[in-house]
Amino acid sequence: MSSEPAAPQDGRHPAEAASSPSRAAEPVRISSRDNPVLKDLRRLARDGGSYRRLGRVWLEGDHLCRAALDRGMRPAAAVFADSFWLRAPWQLAEASSKVYVVPDALLAEASGLESPAPVGFLMDMPEQPSVQAALATVVLDRLQDPGNVGSILRSASAFGFSQILALKGTVALWSPKVMRAGMGAHFALRLVEGVDTAVVADLGVPLLATSSHQGLWLHQAPLPWPCAWMMGHEGQGLGAELDAMATLRIRIAQPGGEESLNVAAAAAVCLHSSAALKLGAAT
Repeated sequence: MSSEPAAPQDGRHPAEAASSPSRAAEPVRISSRDNPVLKDLRRLARDGGSYRRLGRVWLEGDHLCRAALDRGMRPAAAVFADSFWLRAPWQLAEASSKVYVVPDALLAEASGLESPAPVGFLMDMPEQPSVQAALATVVLDRLQDPGNVGSILRSASAFGFSQILALKGTVALWSPKVMRAGMGAHFALRLVEGVDTAVVADLGVPLLATSSHQGLWLHQAPLPWPCAWMMGHEGQGLGAELDAMATLRIRIAQPGGEESLNVAAAAAVCLHSSAALKLGAAT
């Protein structure tokens, strides 16, 4: 007869189960929509800047929660829909020493998703880092669309740009819509919000700006590394002060004839080009 222990019902290998902490036995059950925790979750889900006042961010859904865990983050609290709690994966169920279980309908009220997620993490807001010189950086100048900003953060993380500077007037980086569009990139980046234009001059790296009508063609340009790509407002482009700081102006070839690219698309093309040239130089 085999002495192999029975596999636990949550899908873990027996050895893995033995080495991991036990699931919280007594989660706190919330039944009132006036509960302070639920009130905070609703504020965080509905008001993109509320994290600055509350000092916490609300991560909705399995993907964002796992992305935070993969980067070594630990939530202040994990929140589960009642229908999901007993079948929640152990990585999520054991992520925090504080667990709240909420009726599905009440948790849905704290969701910004079209189809509310059955799990979320309440995270303490990380302390904002200082601006660090000599890092590959993306500068965001008054960008307003959360989807654009989240997409740029995701591209930055993918292509090795480790620092994001969001100038004053840029959409809140930790707002729910930006986090969803970023797909977990926030946890891999050095995010600095609310900075003045003058700070950009102290980065100590070449400053690159895109242009529709002047400068070097991107596919021919000797792109420096590290550098800082400066991405401007969706309609107005870079502010005059920032544009005057540019070390290089770059044009993206568009043989199809479009007048311009969406800022998130332009950023992805530019950041990939920098990363590809860096990789090519290394080989």
